[in-house]
Amino acid sequence: MSTAPSTEPSTGHARRPEDERLGLGPTVGYGVQHILAMFGGVIAVPIIIGGAAGLDPVQSAVLVACGLFVSGLATLLQTLGLPFFGSQLPLVQGTSFASVSTMIAIVGDDGTDGLRTVYGAVLVAALVGLLITPFFAKVVRLFPPVVTGSIITVIGLSLMPVATGWITGRETVTVAGATVPNPAFASLPNIALAAFTFLVVIVASRIRAVSRLSVLLGLVVGTVVALALGLSGFSAVGRSSVLALPTPFAFGAPLFEIGAIVSMVIVVLVIMVETTADILAVGEVVETEVDSRRVGDGLRADMAASLLAPVFNSFPATAFAQNVGLVALTGIRSRFAVAAGGALLLLLGLSPIASAVFSAIPQPVLGGAGIVLFGTVAASGIRTLATVEYRNTNNMVIVAASVAFGLVPVVSPDFWENFPAWFSTIFHSGISSAAIVAVLLNLFFNVLGAGRPAPSIVAAGPPVLVQTGEIRILSSGEVLGPDSYEPVEAKPGTRVREE
Repeated sequence: MSTAPSTEPSTGHARRPEDERLGLGPTVGYGVQHILAMFGGVIAVPIIIGGAAGLDPVQSAVLVACGLFVSGLATLLQTLGLPFFGSQLPLVQGTSFASVSTMIAIVGDDGTDGLRTVYGAVLVAALVGLLITPFFAKVVRLFPPVVTGSIITVIGLSLMPVATGWITGRETVTVAGATVPNPAFASLPNIALAAFTFLVVIVASRIRAVSRLSVLLGLVVGTVVALALGLSGFSAVGRSSVLALPTPFAFGAPLFEIGAIVSMVIVVLVIMVETTADILAVGEVVETEVDSRRVGDGLRADMAASLLAPVFNSFPATAFAQNVGLVALTGIRSRFAVAAGGALLLLLGLSPIASAVFSAIPQPVLGGAGIVLFGTVAASGIRTLATVEYRNTNNMVIVAASVAFGLVPVVSPDFWENFPAWFSTIFHSGISSAAIVAVLLNLFFNVLGAGRPAPSIVAAGPPVLVQTGEIRILSSGEVLGPDSYEPVEAKPGTRVREE
């Protein structure tokens, strides 16, 4: 009598749901599905940063290839695991969107030198994250939902100018050394192409069978239409090799600047909070035990991949939340299926010609899909903020101030221009500004001091009417008459009964 392959984990514990083996065909098939669900996100970040650094299509293809390669390695480490590294859960690792706005701020107008500064900051920040993992339980208390929700909301909102910039193009171009207005700026064909891509994403989101591939479908269909209209080409594809190992530090040795490092450390803390949430969430979905040691192993894998990423020209890694949703939707809990997807990412990362194909996606197409993609990030933050308690707290002030500070560099990019370089680098990033303000205000209102202070009128939010037996009471404590909105005096003995 034949027996199924053992699914006992190396720790010797009882059989776990995530250790299920599905057979070669289903394992590869479900792995491909996981990669398709997150592919748009994993290639978007290197394309965004490549555009900010002014890279040509071939150089952007290198960034995309390296992003796929590192994501594959990180996914294999997270799912299969090594001693002290990897949660051994079905988690897909990809480049974190939380780092995008900060990296754009660091790159600035410095081109590849700015990119090298990004890599230096990621190296140091990831090392800090790796070292503090054993003590992260103390740090994570600084990031309750009121803080993380504000930060994630700002991340999505601060990326909107990137999406619109892809659609309109640059206002000026350089011709023969002179800066002149760009005749193609905000051209109707580009806006129409972006609008068409946006509609494809929206319609695909409505179709349940392909809803999780809506962004990828929008990119594919939009690019095909652009090719048909002569608005795109694949010239860079012919100049790329079929197979090549990523070149370490292909853009030069990393540069280290204190302001950039401080900003990236803040980003890494946010990434660690997100990864912790994803590990706990997928544990609930899979119905498996996730203890503090397993969370720590998952975070160490996250930070180890982020530490390796700059060496291979990539950016901080994190667990992709959309794939947690895919596990819940499909019921496929095997970590080996996700590992198969990681192996596929690794292979794609070794093929620059495949990456060049993705890098050839026209910017208006990216912009049309980016509006939905970045808006989804903001919506995720708003969803987190919906879980926050606002009544009888000052959380409304925390959200208002942190979001406002986070949007200052978005609406006024030169606001911090006259401050010291290290200061402007930190606060020129919306995510850094929002994180610093949110953490400090949360400490001030919710952590420090004996007792909780009375909320301000701003924090109380709009008045809430409570209907009682004979009078009505606002959440502010103001007493209203039974038939009017005029304040009345509650006489002794007045019956007050909430209904």
